[in-house]
Amino acid sequence: MRGKLQIFNATFIDIGTVNRLLNCTYTDLREPTNIMPQLAQAVSLSKQEFIPWWKRPQAWRAAVLLALIGWLYAPILVKLVAQWWADPNFSHGFFVPAFATYVLWEDREQLRRIQGAPSNWGLPLIFLSLITLLLGVFGAELFISRISLLLLAAGIVVFLRGWLTLRVVLFPLIFLVLMIPIPAIVFNEITLPLQVLASKLSAWLLPYLGVPVFREGNVINLPAMPLEVADACSGIRSLLSLTTLAIMYGYLMEKRIRLRVLLALASIPIAVAANGLRIVGTGLLVQYWDPDKAQGFFHEFSGWLMFVFSLLTLFMFHQFIKVFGRSAEVSA
Repeated sequence: MRGKLQIFNATFIDIGTVNRLLNCTYTDLREPTNIMPQLAQAVSLSKQEFIPWWKRPQAWRAAVLLALIGWLYAPILVKLVAQWWADPNFSHGFFVPAFATYVLWEDREQLRRIQGAPSNWGLPLIFLSLITLLLGVFGAELFISRISLLLLAAGIVVFLRGWLTLRVVLFPLIFLVLMIPIPAIVFNEITLPLQVLASKLSAWLLPYLGVPVFREGNVINLPAMPLEVADACSGIRSLLSLTTLAIMYGYLMEKRIRLRVLLALASIPIAVAANGLRIVGTGLLVQYWDPDKAQGFFHEFSGWLMFVFSLLTLFMFHQFIKVFGRSAEVSA
């Protein structure tokens, strides 16, 4: 009957609260169905919200996989942290997982909006990571064992949440590679060329500053005393740390991907040049002040000083490429 007041009772679930009994009043029978989609949606969402975590299959799968990771990788992770603490060349490793966690936290809303699409293709990745782990353990190669953890993490993400989620977390996952110390055989292959390069650079600059030199490999013969560019003076420590910080700085301060990559690449020549200048400064101290200044406090202090100089140089380079990039865009 048109215009007749119709009253009916509808029981539905208020999202995030307890069930309530509400009275819904309508003055026209022609549009009583508008509430039905909302009612269905409310019931559906409420049911999803009130499902206990222990009744969710994904929660159980995640718990089992996390327990497996803890059992398999606890000894490997303990040794990894111990190496960060004991070896100054890799002390930057403490900052890497912390920054990766920060990136995930920043992307939490994007991750929350992604509709999970679990894929069984994550299982081959998990299997590959376990094979890699076994190869590392039985081959006594820590680097391979540690890399397998990142493969396992990627496989778990795909298995539980799908490829789209992996795409979002790919940057922090790849960034975690920097927390893993380089294998000794690769480390030594990098260190020696860096020693020779730093020796050549300082031997080229010192004569311009009034200090005659004669270089033999990584040994710089000064009039006061010979100066050896040892492994610790190769600059690899500052190179690894500066590259890590350059990637972190680029992520925080630059939105354009190409400039982020450029900052990371620029950190390599900046670190090498700064180490060469450090050796030049040491040579000047040895020649004009005191040969003992090549060791001890002044030697360590010069390392920190040149690292700060490297950070400032990286910052100035970033400002330059930003201005240059804007000028290029305007002229185009």
